[in-house]
Amino acid sequence: MPMTIKVLVVDDSGFFRRRLCEIINGTGDLEVIGTAADGREAIEKARELKPDVITMDYEMPVMDGITAVREITRSLGIPVLMFSSLTYEGARVTLDALEAGAVDYLPKNFEDISRNSEEIQKVLHDRIVTVSRSKPRMRTAGSADVPTATVSARAVGKRPSLVIIGASTGGPMALQQLLVQIPAAFPVPILLVQHMPATFTRAFAERLDRLCQITVSEAIDGQHLEPGCAYLAPGGKQMLVESRHQGMVRIMPGDERLHYKPSLDVTFGSAANEFGGRVLAMVLTGMGSDGREGARMLRAQGARIWVQDEASCVIYGMPMAVSRAGLADEELSLDRLGPRLLEEIPS
Repeated sequence: MPMTIKVLVVDDSGFFRRRLCEIINGTGDLEVIGTAADGREAIEKARELKPDVITMDYEMPVMDGITAVREITRSLGIPVLMFSSLTYEGARVTLDALEAGAVDYLPKNFEDISRNSEEIQKVLHDRIVTVSRSKPRMRTAGSADVPTATVSARAVGKRPSLVIIGASTGGPMALQQLLVQIPAAFPVPILLVQHMPATFTRAFAERLDRLCQITVSEAIDGQHLEPGCAYLAPGGKQMLVESRHQGMVRIMPGDERLHYKPSLDVTFGSAANEFGGRVLAMVLTGMGSDGREGARMLRAQGARIWVQDEASCVIYGMPMAVSRAGLADEELSLDRLGPRLLEEIPS
């Protein structure tokens, strides 16, 4: 019999707390063991009740959600699922919460939550289960994973002319940690595919651009690829690439038949057709298997595929899918990916 996942619900809205409790308790293998109306009460309840997962609002009296997440992550290591508004400001707050230690996020929509549909219940259930299985981020300044690497015996071809990096759950902070290490003079363009809502990608690109030496922007259809620049796929759309004029981004509408918008498989497949073996592809932390079939296409063209190792992933889903399919040339810790990239493509 599966173990029941214990949940602490934190929100200053009594209505939202009640609805969340009803939805969570109706799933069968999840149980709300307590609620809190502000960040300080959340920390106290977390210490007392020791839940498996905490759902957390951002804007609350006494202590806000980000401060609470930072303290809970630092001292207790309990994974947190944030609720945020689907606005530009909501995106900025969510990214702050992820940096503070939250594992993942869901849109806070009072109209949807009031209807208690089966779809909402399934999304919430699946996300809580995924978050409960994530690795805790209890790190202090100066601590880091021990760098690890597994390298295949496949012969290395010529230097890549395009780098593509994809991620899902845990990806925003993994991408941030990786990209801040890349110098402004990096000689090839980088494409970024992060599973993220349409309203979030602009805020995420702006955040990365502020923190990084390279230039980071949300990709625009027809944009020419430049060295020392990274292009983030817009949420809700698909990013393809053309090789003419030394490389150009094409942004297409999100196909409803595809689960992920943007999809790493789509970008990888496009790059395989246009750039062949001149691609270095990386698959970072995330649930699911997006990227595996695109990696298969790239590998058939002679491109190199790197994946993040299990120990440093928040969720070892996407990298595992590529690795178990025998498509990974190297499996590296998050701390090792940046230095290894600069060894492979020196400025």
